[in-house]
Amino acid sequence: MSDSLPAQSASAGPIFETAELFDQSPDTVLVCDLQFRSFGLRRAFCGPCVPFEVFEDHRPLRELLTEAGAGRVAVIDSLGSLRVGLLGDTMSKLAIANGWAGVIVNGAIRDGTAIDRLDFGVKALGTTARRNNGPITPSRRGTVSFGGARFESGHWVYADPDCVVVSPTPFTL
Repeated sequence: MSDSLPAQSASAGPIFETAELFDQSPDTVLVCDLQFRSFGLRRAFCGPCVPFEVFEDHRPLRELLTEAGAGRVAVIDSLGSLRVGLLGDTMSKLAIANGWAGVIVNGAIRDGTAIDRLDFGVKALGTTARRNNGPITPSRRGTVSFGGARFESGHWVYADPDCVVVSPTPFTL
């Protein structure tokens, strides 16, 4: 297993299949059972996990994405809410500029068509036009669980068109 990030390019991303990764380590790889939709040109992406919980408010996520991503994947738990979008094309561009490998949202995003034109990877349950304009809601960094998977800081997240898997250590790709 290597600590280095795989090379990524427009549309292709790193080369792996989540099913193959599971087959290599079925006792340690966790499979997220949620049926995500894929957005962005990077249909496959991976990196160290940054778990984050926020309910129906994009602003704490925007603050997270201003940090240096260093090839990490933001894993956002919005408790499966499809009412408010947490990520749009402007925030995706911010994430790209700051070196994030991708974002996984247990909830909704906005601007899916615009995100599809970006060299970035996003997985989300769905889309909406709505965003939160009310008071900022509390957010929390730390382990999140959804879809039968536990996402811990520093564990590796792999996402492709089939699904999302989590491993305590990186795979050599």
